[in-house]
Amino acid sequence: MTIKQIAKKIWDFLWKDDSLLSWLFSLILAFIIVKFIFFPFLSLFLGTSMPLVVVESGSMHHPGSFIGNVIGLEDNFEIWWKEESKWYFNMGLNKTEAEKWPLKTGLEMGDIVVVSRKDNLKVGDIIIFEAGKKHPIIHRIVKIKEINGKVYYETKGDNNSGQLSIEKSIPENAVIGKAVFRIPFLGWVKLAFVKLFQNLR
Repeated sequence: MTIKQIAKKIWDFLWKDDSLLSWLFSLILAFIIVKFIFFPFLSLFLGTSMPLVVVESGSMHHPGSFIGNVIGLEDNFEIWWKEESKWYFNMGLNKTEAEKWPLKTGLEMGDIVVVSRKDNLKVGDIIIFEAGKKHPIIHRIVKIKEINGKVYYETKGDNNSGQLSIEKSIPENAVIGKAVFRIPFLGWVKLAFVKLFQNLR
């Protein structure tokens, strides 16, 4: 049997065969391609070790309609700012600044976030950082400070009433990257599998 014939048999088995075994092998192949080819390439291209992140909590949620939060309608920002503005005013931040923030209508649980390198971070950027927990945290920068020549960040979840103690002094080396784009709710596929696995344990 020639190499061409072997390749055709493999192709037919993976893409034309309707058996359970074929489906299982296709799933394994897809996992290998995503894990060992797609993710490393994306990581190299975006300059971060974690190019895609699934939002696992409601800490960045904004009130308003689903459509508004997905496409960034102004009214969703207005609703959120009306509820949360006092805290930000106390931090020296105003509405004019907040209106220019990236992803100003927040993030929803189940969103997939595209993450880029951590260059030129500014107040209002949403960052992903290690905080000694099981999973990294994804919150918005509310203050940047310098202590003994080193830069530290303070963050807050848009939907949180205040800051967590671990996010009041985040060193630069704890930052994995910054959020640049959101894919609404597609991450629920992963979250559903995780929750199913947890329930089976």
